[in-house]
Amino acid sequence: MRKLILTSVASIGLISLGACQSEQADQVEDQAEAQADAMEDAADQAPTEMQEDAMEAQADAVEEAGEEKANAMDDNGEIAPSEVPGTTTENK
Repeated sequence: MRKLILTSVASIGLISLGACQSEQADQVEDQAEAQADAMEDAADQAPTEMQEDAMEAQADAVEEAGEEKANAMDDNGEIAPSEVPGTTTENK
């Protein structure tokens, strides 16, 4: 259940960022996500819950690092207006 919730939240985040990133940044993020997914699958096979939690934390860190790297590739790490709650990109 926890994995399903995390996957859903991550998917929503990717959908909202998908249009904002370059193809190279998307590839970096996709590679990190695939690696994190593989790590989470391996964590499901861990012999103890503590080991599973540790492996899932590592997977989360890999995915987050991929997102950060992708963001740094676009706009020199600047935060796009579409990523800031309450702002729009429309000129008024």
